[in-house]
Amino acid sequence: MHLKRVKPCFLILILIVNLCHAQSQEKYDLIDVSIKDFMVEKKIPGFGTCIVQDSVIAWSKSYGLADIGDNVPMSLDRIMNIGSISKTFTAAATMQLWEKGFIDLHLDVNKYLDFEIRNPNYPNEPITIFQILTHTSSIQDGKAYNHSYSCGDPVISLNDWIYNNLTPEGSYYYEGNNYGNWSPGDKERYSNIAFGLLGLIIEKVAKQPFNEYCKENIFEPLGMKNTGWLLSEIDSNNHIKPYSYVTKKSRNGLLKNRRLYPQESEFSIGSFVENCLYSFPNYPDGLVRTSIKELSLYLSAIMNGGELNGKRILKTGTIDKMLSLQIEGNSSQGLCWHTHEVETSSGTKRLWGHTGGDPGITTYLFFDPIEKIGVITFQNNATGGTFKIVNELYLATQE
Repeated sequence: MHLKRVKPCFLILILIVNLCHAQSQEKYDLIDVSIKDFMVEKKIPGFGTCIVQDSVIAWSKSYGLADIGDNVPMSLDRIMNIGSISKTFTAAATMQLWEKGFIDLHLDVNKYLDFEIRNPNYPNEPITIFQILTHTSSIQDGKAYNHSYSCGDPVISLNDWIYNNLTPEGSYYYEGNNYGNWSPGDKERYSNIAFGLLGLIIEKVAKQPFNEYCKENIFEPLGMKNTGWLLSEIDSNNHIKPYSYVTKKSRNGLLKNRRLYPQESEFSIGSFVENCLYSFPNYPDGLVRTSIKELSLYLSAIMNGGELNGKRILKTGTIDKMLSLQIEGNSSQGLCWHTHEVETSSGTKRLWGHTGGDPGITTYLFFDPIEKIGVITFQNNATGGTFKIVNELYLATQE
């Protein structure tokens, strides 16, 4: 029997491939350790993440539990409300209408409404959509906002909610506490309720409910079949359970929001309590319910100039506009999207993205628009601090 001689160059190639695979596996093993340590430190029941390169998931993993009571593991296919990452969907819907000439970013918002909105401290200064997208509208979250969370879907329409908060005749106006004491355009102050107003403007211009507009013009074209704004639009049996961890420091605050927890919850120190699946009437600011896998489709479209699998949701020039700095003297704010800098061996890299946080959830989505590399993280406890993990995941792609 004659043995076939293997050429030395082929053996070297095999050794190189095996070495690269081992090094690649090693860096992800280190990330595993970081995530598991982070979950222990931050008291997180479940954590899911993926790295998206160009238009595919290049790496992903889930840790821990999506449901403690039924011992259900975390999964890339399970659904969760994603907090303020949702604002980027509201911004995308806005820019779709802008592309069609139905919206002017710099006109008075009252052009699109059937009631008038003005900051009472500056009644002659118009509020614009551009200001909403850059958090410079002077609209701020008043005391009604934090009390608007409740179990189930909203029972107040978006139109009634905005009218009652932002007009003097409204029952939640409270002497104009939803407005700052600075002129529209003069100061940046993050605003959730302004994005509720933006969702209402989309309703008025598109002549259909905001959630239905997004389904027809963003979710469905991208193949996000299991994504929606309302619980009635998704399979709630596939929803990741949101949790809060009870400490001496957090217990009183949790008890103040007891309406968001089952009545039998004991709130004992050192335990997890399950949040109900809640909502709020200002939903365009934070209630997209989706999975990591489906959110990766949206991220792929944004990274690839607004198109995925032949379906375009925005023009490339529009994406470029959104991912450009918009405010003089501000080094991070685009149109809704904002930047995060990561130090790499080759220098500082600017990522674009958004974070999300609400009772029982924290989410991050950031990407490098040049290299088309993005990171998504989900965790079912609102403990934040996830930039450490986002940085490590992104840096793993640079080695």
